[in-house]
Amino acid sequence: MFDLRLFIEATITLLVIMDPPGTVPVFLGLVGRKSREQRKRAARQGVLVSFLVITLFAVAGNSILAYMHIGIPALQGAGGLLLLLIALDLLTGKGATNHPEVEDVNIALVPLGTPLLAGPGAIAATIVFVRQADGALGSYLALAAAIVAVHLVLLGTLRSAGLLIKVFRESGILLMAKIAGLLLAAIAVQLVASSVQGFITAGGQP
Repeated sequence: MFDLRLFIEATITLLVIMDPPGTVPVFLGLVGRKSREQRKRAARQGVLVSFLVITLFAVAGNSILAYMHIGIPALQGAGGLLLLLIALDLLTGKGATNHPEVEDVNIALVPLGTPLLAGPGAIAATIVFVRQADGALGSYLALAAAIVAVHLVLLGTLRSAGLLIKVFRESGILLMAKIAGLLLAAIAVQLVASSVQGFITAGGQP
């Protein structure tokens, strides 16, 4: 039978971790000055990348981490350093490029798809829920439905973010990019701190 309890728990947990409203300022900071179609494409690609990453770790996360001897703290540290680089670009205004199509793809992959949406927290939570499923088909179906539902919410949120552009306009989007850079830097520092704490707690073991 379909595990409704697991579906509700996984959906709420992933929504809280992935924080759709919280991604809007960062999303607009990255693509707010692009055309409507470019923003929609970036939203689709970013959510698709996130969905594929979360699905991959749901299916084979335990095996991948075990085979490569990688722990969640290592993922947190790598994600934090990656976000910090993106944050510095936003804060210094060096994120622009002369190749907008390449930039759109890069933004969809990094940092939007991962590690902003499909970050260490969402990956770790997904792996935990897979372990809770314990081989039950109904539980696996519930978890799959939760992952799909969360990404539909993310897609709807990012696609509607364009409404804010009409309110904030060019100067507001520029300011939002700086704020997004600051927020990303804070998230990056938190991830690195959590990584260090995780390594200390685990005694350096993955």
